[in-house]
Amino acid sequence: MTTMLLLPFRTAKVGDHVLDICCGSGDLSFLLSQKVGPDGKVTGIDFSKEQLLIASSKQSSKNCFSNIEWVQGDALDLPFADGCFDAITMGYGLRNVVDRPKAMQEISRVIKAGSRVAILDFNKSDDLLTSTITEWMIDNVVVPVASGYGLSEEYRYLKASIRGFLTGKELEKLALEVGFSNARHYEISGGFMGCLVAKR
Repeated sequence: MTTMLLLPFRTAKVGDHVLDICCGSGDLSFLLSQKVGPDGKVTGIDFSKEQLLIASSKQSSKNCFSNIEWVQGDALDLPFADGCFDAITMGYGLRNVVDRPKAMQEISRVIKAGSRVAILDFNKSDDLLTSTITEWMIDNVVVPVASGYGLSEEYRYLKASIRGFLTGKELEKLALEVGFSNARHYEISGGFMGCLVAKR
């Protein structure tokens, strides 16, 4: 994992209470659990009950992840009090929500002042060559690999969803508009992915 790919985890420290939005089957949550340690807490929230059941079954097989709580809920209406999290991550979720400004407003609402959010996703690049390479990778690497697991249909939507996503500059602008004091988008993995880091 490169230094840039570690960005979502550099927002949290030992003892923090971290929220992982659109946690899916829990991969980021498990990494965050190790980062915050036994005195910290991770809350993983996802709209899908099925994904949370998978995450919970993984957790029960490894007692080192006892500091994670799973919550079924909506990224557009987070069931948490204002300013209650020390850090927030969101992996491959913002691109898929129906109202991105509302999701960002909710993130801004529940994170503590001075804390950071890291949003990891596929990157919509302004550079034609980078975007062409990304689409080639999806068609020739991602979808074929997913097909081997019987998941080709689940991944065929990626190209269209990335085209309809926000560029790094647009993500930075959105973060500032909803109340973050600063925001920076990093292109990682050769521009194939990106990570928005914003400070409340």
